Amino acid sequence: MRIAVTGSRSFIGAEFIALAKASGHSVLGIDRLTGDPGDLTLDVRDAKLAEALPEGLDAIVHLAAISRDSDCRNNPYEAFDVNIMGTLNVIRASVARKIPQVVFASSEWVYGEVDSKGAQVEDQAIDVTRIDGEYALSKIVGERLLAMARRQGLENATILRFGIVYGPRPSNWSAVESLFHQAGTQSEITVGSLTTARRFIHVRDIASGILAALGRTGFEIFNLSGDKLVALGDVIETSAKIHGTKPLVTEKDAAASSIRNPDNKKALAELNWRPTCDLATGLATLREPSEVAR
Repeated sequence: MRIAVTGSRSFIGAEFIALAKASGHSVLGIDRLTGDPGDLTLDVRDAKLAEALPEGLDAIVHLAAISRDSDCRNNPYEAFDVNIMGTLNVIRASVARKIPQVVFASSEWVYGEVDSKGAQVEDQAIDVTRIDGEYALSKIVGERLLAMARRQGLENATILRFGIVYGPRPSNWSAVESLFHQAGTQSEITVGSLTTARRFIHVRDIASGILAALGRTGFEIFNLSGDKLVALGDVIETSAKIHGTKPLVTEKDAAASSIRNPDNKKALAELNWRPTCDLATGLATLREPSEVAR
């Protein structure tokens, strides 16, 4: 397949492109940072995006976004401009170039505040009043724009709601990378609650999930998340074993546990995809060098 990838210089973009090329696909990177020879150095909001895209693309994977909560909170105008207007421009370019599929990187955060005892599934109704972050709000708007665009000329749209992604990178860490680093460098670690849990997912599994979604038809939504809930206490314990350390761990409020549980059964069944990095395997990769800038 011939694929274009926005946000090609990002953490997930670089991982996905390496996997896609290794799998025999032709990939065109699109990023406002200079990429490989032949890639497009272009902002996704640029009106020239449609004319810059070559004919004959089979899919466009739209990863470009301002994703850090702090960046979105500190500059919401820029965040909504990139995340929403950029998505609109990708949709417009896809229709103009007759690209059969748009794969859109969304987030588990679109589910908003959730009950710690429940699971989040793709067909549940989302109450936008329970979304309290600019990033998540921009992503649910992007999802709805794609749904409406299918009635206005867009052929197929595949929404991938990513779980909390981690992997070897120098910055923009999730709780996993942060706790792994602390376990190796600090004698004491403080967390809110050790039982706070997420379905953390390694970047390599996210990349394979995107690859598995290529070629889908219609309008579909999939959660791409880890196979099971992993508590912060498990992250610290496994990290300490890898480092050979024994940090003192303190909880600020053991009762203030937070659990988010985006179920991945639909992706397992329909995409023939399964995460392969368990916690120990994934944490071990955090010792690998990374050239990813963001």
